Amino acid sequence: MHARSYTIHARSSALDAGIEYIHDTVWPALSGLDGYVGLSLLVDRLTGRCIATTAWRTEEAMNASRRPTQEMRDRVAHILGGSPTVDEWEIAALHRENHSGPGACVRVTWARVEPELAERAIAMAKASPDEPYAGLAPEDRLAAGDLPELDLFDATTPDPKDLEERALAVEAAARAVPDVTKTDHAWAGWAGSVFRLATTGGFGGGWRSSSRHFGVAAIAERNGAMERDFDAHSARHLEDLKSVEEVGAEAVRRAAARLGGAKVKSGKRTVIFENRVAPALFNAFAGAISGPSVARGVSFLKNHHGQQLFAPGVNIVDDPSLVRGRGSRPFDGEGVSVKRWNVVEDGVLTTWLLNSSSARQLGLETTGHAARSVGGSPGVSPSNLWVQPGAQSRDGMIADIQSGLFVTEMFGPSLNANTGDWSVGVSGFLIEGGEITSPVSEITVAGNLIDIYGRLQPADDLDFRGKINSPSLRVDDLSVAGQ
Repeated sequence: MHARSYTIHARSSALDAGIEYIHDTVWPALSGLDGYVGLSLLVDRLTGRCIATTAWRTEEAMNASRRPTQEMRDRVAHILGGSPTVDEWEIAALHRENHSGPGACVRVTWARVEPELAERAIAMAKASPDEPYAGLAPEDRLAAGDLPELDLFDATTPDPKDLEERALAVEAAARAVPDVTKTDHAWAGWAGSVFRLATTGGFGGGWRSSSRHFGVAAIAERNGAMERDFDAHSARHLEDLKSVEEVGAEAVRRAAARLGGAKVKSGKRTVIFENRVAPALFNAFAGAISGPSVARGVSFLKNHHGQQLFAPGVNIVDDPSLVRGRGSRPFDGEGVSVKRWNVVEDGVLTTWLLNSSSARQLGLETTGHAARSVGGSPGVSPSNLWVQPGAQSRDGMIADIQSGLFVTEMFGPSLNANTGDWSVGVSGFLIEGGEITSPVSEITVAGNLIDIYGRLQPADDLDFRGKINSPSLRVDDLSVAGQ
């Protein structure tokens, strides 16, 4: 077999939209091509790196797929907002073929070796040792009795025509605004799934879930300058979706506001991260407190359990019981009962996120955070994790900043998982004299996440958009690299 890999460093805010497009549009389209075997999508939410790989029965089938898939590859690049790298491979060893759903995790090892060493590398992969801590969850921790009703499934399945009309409507709403002469693309989709888990320990349970989403990428133009931005919304139920007018207008507002962007001088500045991009800071946090990372010693927070990590007054919650929540679940990926956790309480890190295997390795008990697909061993994932809002409004925070930066877009993050050293490309606006002024771009902000966590101040504008959510965040004295 042969494979084509498509690697892109995406904007953190575009990851969910890209995943949905690949799942709902690319995957069904590929299924009809001769020689197609399967599709995998690997997403690193800490860095924004995405690797989409298609497998083909023969090299000829892979080559023949280039032209019919080109338009979809271009659209994925537009949605994710990066420049892709395409590689083609021969699949030398394949352990198994399985469907992987939401929650599946993977560890990828890249090795560049001399051709004569390739056979030795394949033999080493086949000789991977057993995992001594693997096993079923303790029976006394399994969910029992009636499972909570979380209202995760909307039974009103849309007609494809309805989805097309919604995509056209949000595109029309964007084009009706001055300064917008064109749109890059618009989309609408629906997905439904059924998850059921049964174990030899006697557990059996499951749930149904659905997801609806739509959005538009608008292109604003003024005096020959052009800028692109997007807005999108997703929800479990149709009735919870925003209106096409609201989403279209927001995409246009964001694109038009970016016109005339310039660089800023390098130095230390107070930075406000908009609530739309602030969750990216906590994707790294969730990875660092996951049991497998801590157990392997590759977490920059491995020595901070029970310590003051954030400022007093900062609280972070993980709650799987939110009705219609994007990450809600009645039990975890091993059948373990779940509950609300105060992950950070008054600034103190109180718990790791553990599945059974990492709990055994650390000598602890599972916290009910196992996540899996039907074909993989359990990994770890938060459910609905959010930073509790603070008392001050975002505008109030901005009002007392004489010289700062308001970040509205992040892309290409880089994280050292062992030390917490972090940098990310950003764009947004200058803050001058307590007001948002001119747009800025081609900027990098950098710091150590442990230091950043200790200084950040949450605003009061918490907005639930996905599994990890945060209000806008203020961080003083952050390094900004511009010109």
